[in-house]
Amino acid sequence: MATQDTQDSAAPQAEAADRPSIAFRSAYDQGFARVAAVTLPVVPGDPAENAAAIIDRARALGEDGVCLAAFPELCLTGYAIDDLLHADVLLDETLAAIETIRAASEDFLPAIVIGAPIRVGNRLFNCAVVIAGGAVRGVAPKSYLPTYREFYEARYFAAGDAPEADQRRVRLRGVRGPGGPGGAGTADATVPFGPHLLFDVADVPGLTFHVEVCEDMWVPVPPSSVAALAGATVLLNISSSPITVGRAEDRHLLARASSARGLAAYVYAAAGQGESSTDLAWDGQTMIYENGELLGSSERFPDGPRATIADVDIEGMRAERLRQGTFEDNARTLARAAGGAHAPGPASFANPRAFERIEIPAADLRAPRTDIGLRRRVDRFPFVPDDPARLAQDCYEAYSIQVEALIQRLRAIGNPRIVIGVSGGLDSTQALIVAARAMDRLGRPRSDILAYTMPGFATSATTRRNAEDLAVGLGCSFSELDIRPTATQMLTEMGHPYGRGERGPEVYDVTFENVQAGLRTDFLFRIANARGGIVLGTGDLSELALGWCTFGVGDHMAHYGVNAGIPKTLIQHLIRWVVAERIFDDAVGRTLLSILDTEISPELVPGSQDEPMQSTQSRIGPYALQDFTLWHVLRRGSRPSRIAFLAEKAWSNASEGDWPQGLPEADRVAYALPEIRRWELLFLKRFFANQFKRSTLPNGPKVVAGGSLSPRGDWRMPSDASGAAWIAELERNVPQS
Repeated sequence: MATQDTQDSAAPQAEAADRPSIAFRSAYDQGFARVAAVTLPVVPGDPAENAAAIIDRARALGEDGVCLAAFPELCLTGYAIDDLLHADVLLDETLAAIETIRAASEDFLPAIVIGAPIRVGNRLFNCAVVIAGGAVRGVAPKSYLPTYREFYEARYFAAGDAPEADQRRVRLRGVRGPGGPGGAGTADATVPFGPHLLFDVADVPGLTFHVEVCEDMWVPVPPSSVAALAGATVLLNISSSPITVGRAEDRHLLARASSARGLAAYVYAAAGQGESSTDLAWDGQTMIYENGELLGSSERFPDGPRATIADVDIEGMRAERLRQGTFEDNARTLARAAGGAHAPGPASFANPRAFERIEIPAADLRAPRTDIGLRRRVDRFPFVPDDPARLAQDCYEAYSIQVEALIQRLRAIGNPRIVIGVSGGLDSTQALIVAARAMDRLGRPRSDILAYTMPGFATSATTRRNAEDLAVGLGCSFSELDIRPTATQMLTEMGHPYGRGERGPEVYDVTFENVQAGLRTDFLFRIANARGGIVLGTGDLSELALGWCTFGVGDHMAHYGVNAGIPKTLIQHLIRWVVAERIFDDAVGRTLLSILDTEISPELVPGSQDEPMQSTQSRIGPYALQDFTLWHVLRRGSRPSRIAFLAEKAWSNASEGDWPQGLPEADRVAYALPEIRRWELLFLKRFFANQFKRSTLPNGPKVVAGGSLSPRGDWRMPSDASGAAWIAELERNVPQS
């Protein structure tokens, strides 16, 4: 199938060799699956009319690229029809409606899940019927029947653990089968039946779904939780669930919890318009959660059909499960507790090994490999929430983690003084305000913080002034130690051109820079020896990822690295939060705001007319992009091409999407794919080349859920590992324009 970003199969061999192995802008090729939770008006007691409405919606969803859609419980008949559920006419018409939908499904894309009453022997079951590609793929009965308050389902239905449910197959009279005996072209299909069914969509790797019905999500151990342990990545709940005050929020709570515990997507569709209001009311709530995050929800009490549509991250969920080893441990424990039984029966309800897997072949459900967009929000700043309340909460927690960690370290080693180099930049500022708060909490004077500014060959008057104003304003012991004479002598003794009086870009090499960085750290360590203190490191998580630090006797080293778990994109918000919370006085607040307005620079190379100030981001890339890549590498281990795909979605248009509160307008920029590709390539090269620095990292607290780079914590990696495969994947699969 020819798709965007590929070439015709008849192209010359030389061209074929350069062809990307994925369609870069295809959401499906990038590990996503488009799913829908649908509510629509129901006509009570009229399966034919309801089937026609379902078919119309399914066709429209397919045209929108949806591969899986859930419709409400008993949507073929209506839920609130009471004793009519036992009428032969209704049950016969239900089977006829299923056959109508089955036949129509040959011509629309999505696999659909619909609710219907199904007779098995002398019992009736409240079922989810899975239809795809011209066949009924399986029927899942409701496991738990409510018989409390307004509910009386046991009057009509048998539960999913009834003896009739153990047979694992059901004959659908008048419904054509999926092939083979009783297959296409013949009537009375015999299809898989039971609550332990998993459906594998062959054309969408990793998309395995399970269906439960309404009350099943309200019990302490939902069937979907066991299904997730059995391998389901998408959990669907087709529901009627009449609405009462407060119940909608309860549904959100349960769906969110199920998705978070199951490391899965949870797709919920409830009945709405058309259901009988004799004693109840209905709101048609639909929502989709993924790993505890709400991807979307529809309006409640709608007039007409509604659908929540989202692209769920199949690849991301599988990555989470791979990293969280206790997930599979839990599956093994439950299987062992159930006696390892694969046979149906009461014990199998809690046994992940008892599930039957049913494949929906690629020939019957082929997802589009074209650019259908991405129906989900992609955060520009994965480490920084867009929601102001959540951002404030994260800043409070991050700052508190840093302060508490430093307090514990100081107490554990006899409460020494703190020695810190202050530059007037973001990192040393954050470390200093953490140290000041730690001293307050310990009941010690801030004068026990020995703050040194150490001007070098490129230190600006602005940063020098900000460093002093901040340290003095906080009440620290402040001193200046000019490193230029010592640095000049060292460069002279080394025979460096600068020591011979030469100037110019070719002289300002890595040696010139590292002599300054190394001397600053060397002085701080010796001062700590002399004054009974420890050196507080200021380097951040982003710099560690990129290796943007001087190894050994340089800013790489300290007695404790308080910023090692904080990415650069979060630091400015932490400082802004400290100002807003008035943790320090107004004068300190003004200095902090001045520091936020300063260009990020190591200030090691003197400026020129072409480049007045040395810019870090012009050398190693925009921190916004590099932190985006870092999060997806640390948290998900994502493919480089997938990271680039997501970065383009997040960063290609500055006028769309949300921005973190307080971010300056000048920083609200867009990046085109060539820029994204360029800087991600640099990230990969530097990330692999600089692992040796992270392997000898000083102690420091993990702060953000996105991860840390401590060799004793989140990230273990050999220092001589090759990044060639990652670089090749990026170059092969990400277009240059």
